[in-house]
Amino acid sequence: MKTVRLLLSFAAALLFLSAAAAPKGYPVRGRVIDRNTRQPVPYASVVVSDAGNRGASTDSAGMFTIERVEPGIRRFVISSLGYRTFLTSEYLVSAATPFVEVELEEAPGAIEAVTVTPSPFRRTVESPVAMHVIGVREIEKSPGSNRDISRIVRSYPGVAFSPVGYRNDLIVRGGGPSENRFYMDGIEIPNINHFATQGATGGPVSILNSDLVREISFYTGAFPVDRSGALSSVLDFRLKDGDMDKQSFKATLGASEVSLSGRGHIGRKTTYLFSLRQSYLQLLFKMLGLPFLPNFIDGQFKVKSRLTERDELVVLGLAGIDDMKLNTDQKGEEAEYLLSYLPRIQQETFTVGATYRHYAGIHTQSVALSHTYLNNRNLKYRNNDSSTEENLTLRLRSVEQKSTLRADNRSQLGRWTLRAGAELTYSTYTNTTLQRLFHSAEQGSELSDYRTWLGMVGWGAFVGADYKSPNERFTASAGVRADGCDYSSSTSAFWRNLSPRLSLSYAFSHAWSLSGSAGLYYQLPPYTALGFKDGGALVNLGLDYMRVTEGSLGVKWNLRDRLMLSLEGFYKFYDRVPLSVADGVPLTCKGNDYGVVGNEQLVSTAEGRSYGLEAMVSWQLPDRVNVVGSFTLYRSEYRSDRHAPYIASAWDNRFVANVSGTYDFPRNWSVGLKLSAVGGAPYTPYDVDKSSLKEAWDAQGRPYYDYDRYNAERLDAFAQLDLRIDKVFYFRRCMLGIYIDLQNITVSKLRQPDVLMSTGVVENPTAPLAEQRYRMKYIAQESGTLLPTLGVTVEF
Repeated sequence: MKTVRLLLSFAAALLFLSAAAAPKGYPVRGRVIDRNTRQPVPYASVVVSDAGNRGASTDSAGMFTIERVEPGIRRFVISSLGYRTFLTSEYLVSAATPFVEVELEEAPGAIEAVTVTPSPFRRTVESPVAMHVIGVREIEKSPGSNRDISRIVRSYPGVAFSPVGYRNDLIVRGGGPSENRFYMDGIEIPNINHFATQGATGGPVSILNSDLVREISFYTGAFPVDRSGALSSVLDFRLKDGDMDKQSFKATLGASEVSLSGRGHIGRKTTYLFSLRQSYLQLLFKMLGLPFLPNFIDGQFKVKSRLTERDELVVLGLAGIDDMKLNTDQKGEEAEYLLSYLPRIQQETFTVGATYRHYAGIHTQSVALSHTYLNNRNLKYRNNDSSTEENLTLRLRSVEQKSTLRADNRSQLGRWTLRAGAELTYSTYTNTTLQRLFHSAEQGSELSDYRTWLGMVGWGAFVGADYKSPNERFTASAGVRADGCDYSSSTSAFWRNLSPRLSLSYAFSHAWSLSGSAGLYYQLPPYTALGFKDGGALVNLGLDYMRVTEGSLGVKWNLRDRLMLSLEGFYKFYDRVPLSVADGVPLTCKGNDYGVVGNEQLVSTAEGRSYGLEAMVSWQLPDRVNVVGSFTLYRSEYRSDRHAPYIASAWDNRFVANVSGTYDFPRNWSVGLKLSAVGGAPYTPYDVDKSSLKEAWDAQGRPYYDYDRYNAERLDAFAQLDLRIDKVFYFRRCMLGIYIDLQNITVSKLRQPDVLMSTGVVENPTAPLAEQRYRMKYIAQESGTLLPTLGVTVEF
């Protein structure tokens, strides 16, 4: 009865708010300028996309105001004689609508007679395939993602996901989680997740607050020449700017954190943007009875100052503080297993960077300076008993730092665009670890005292050119970059790491186009591998830059810029991949768990290949329907060297399917559904004989794998359905949003291999220590539950 009363009260409150929220629209103010000269563009037409003729013209200073724009997510079409027609990214029109500044690009004279219709399905000349743009609508309303960036991109082709649901590892086109790169307004971010796996790029929760993101360019191939170090994907985040008109703030209360963000201006030339978030996951997990209690704090800021009409300075930062404790009060077999090996994790990470940009007519120069920092600490005692140091199995403290100085120039020469740049980096890596290691039944275990330090200078340079034909049906892009570092004589030979790339595209009509790309891409192995020492000497000096040869070919069909269908095929060949000497597994097949990967002896002999076919459909009806569907059929394999047979990699799910759709109802209600399915991943059986040895189990608190049967078994396929319901109230001076996000409403169960677990009972206590064995047991592993999230946002 109390529940019914609560629901009725909630419904009555919604009706009251709906009646009170009655504005017919909000004014939208902005400015249109020339991209090269930075001068205002007078008398340009600014129209609300898909809103009939509602719009305005700029005045002599390039300023415009559109009165009474209906609230919601909107785009604007800007056109002017002598300029390319431009479709803006998405803006949320409300009482806090920011000042809209638009840069128009001058059109070559020959194109004036050609009608160019801007499309929401954008691709670039450099990346006509394997590239997707994600806007505010998908960030805000993607079902099952809880506004987490790493989960939002799973709707796109080639992206697999972890059915367990607690990891944000990006598995793109059969590549591992260490093969992705992230950039925020041109500044590289080493990892965008809390509780990061050192040596990889995954983690369970995103550091980025999506309230600050304007749009995301997601590349799964055809990587831009100025973005280095990616083998599988690049996520290029474009942040919003502050507001020159007003100060506004947004508060969000979600299922796992509370956040406050804001934007505004300082004087007439400087704007700011910031976000602060505090998690209360540890309280929620303790209430749910989970064996680990994560807590995090993160913050972001961006300050943009227009020094002159032709000079600007942008300073931004991102920081995260993580602390995961163990809930040792929990009982039960599953909790017992997790508590047996999970360490106490503490991490601090930050990135700070500044970019100075000068607009010199057709040339634009920029200089960027940035610094990244990761401090990772893990602590583990046997049976979580810290009363004596004899129980210590792991005490790790590892720090990675990287400083980058980068300069580039972009020149717009009619139908040609030229790019060139160079960068210089200095990186340090330190690791001080006490760890219990088990070698063999004959050698037993030891408490290893491991210490290392690595300092490294790196460099890179790139040049590229884009071309558009007079009618813009044919486009071409070519580029090359070279990278090197002073780690070894092999890595310093930058000519061995030349990275050429080529992209071509031809539009047979406004609806049909054929595009392709090919290139070589390189990535330096992680610092954990480069800095690994044995006996005080670096043992992995033979490692080289990892390399992938990638090609994509695709066809795309558009129907009046509302419906888009695409079909792409891809092939990737890996070589120079580090191979674990101890277990014979490539390093790229690791990294989807907590802890550290790469701190072992490696050789650059492994090879791999990934190939497949991707299909995608995108359907948009403004203020009504937004649907994205994708299906990927692929294989991902590796071999220890060129003479060995191929074996399924850890990411060989064979297929991934996603369909996500949102329908907007009257009175600002929306409902979204997402159906996700992924093929069963291969897995490796346990080495029961080794795992049962008392010294072996006590060393790491979890079973050992039988790498002689690597990925010999396979899990079942998995599918789940997510639901999201949004309601937004627009008031004269503020906006209130309420959403319910239900992950896995079908309560689908993922059946994993039974976990091998020690009972703690020694079967032969009278035998020598090296021969003593625990009595073992198996614990059923089945996961899958309904995960509800209730969120409230207030923008004012």
